[in-house]
Amino acid sequence: MPTEAPALLDRWNALLIRCGATADPAPYGRELLGRWAEPQRRYHTTAHLTAVLDHIDALAGHAEDPDAVLLAAWFHDAVYRPDRSENEERSARLAARALREAGLAEELTAEVVRLVLLTVTHHPESGDRNGDVLCDADLAVLGGPPEAYAAYAAAVREEYGFVPDDAFRSGRAAVLRQLLDLSALYRTPAARERFDTRARANLSAELTALT
Repeated sequence: MPTEAPALLDRWNALLIRCGATADPAPYGRELLGRWAEPQRRYHTTAHLTAVLDHIDALAGHAEDPDAVLLAAWFHDAVYRPDRSENEERSARLAARALREAGLAEELTAEVVRLVLLTVTHHPESGDRNGDVLCDADLAVLGGPPEAYAAYAAAVREEYGFVPDDAFRSGRAAVLRQLLDLSALYRTPAARERFDTRARANLSAELTALT
């Protein structure tokens, strides 16, 4: 079991209780942690989940409902198969089922599902403060120190180890260009100030290495 698991389970249990769960949250948390520890994962692991949760905590003042954003973080990559394209949709369906079974309010469940689906594009609409926080927390890794970014990029390559080098370089370069073309990588003022400049430098360096 990942070293982060006991602390993560405590965080999950406290979050579900705070959100009004009527069922024991622990079985749902253990199922999620099992998913986040699946062997095909190299970057989308419990370490990534922990980092996203921590970034959401740091940005919580921007969100309209920080708990909804935290719940969405738990589910946003709960279903993850690098060789499939419908991971976010399947993760959203898992969130809907689990949160309803746990007894959470339908309005909260619907917001969590919406946020999970938002991670398909990482492009929240103007004024979507919950979406801003989730997307910024998920993309914070792009603005890490160069060595941390290099480890992230290497882990992503491992997850796509079944893709030939030429195809991976082409696809990855397209993703990097799409990110660099965004007028704003980050939506919250705090994340923009902390991560944007370094993220663009990291993305540009990787793109140069690929091409």
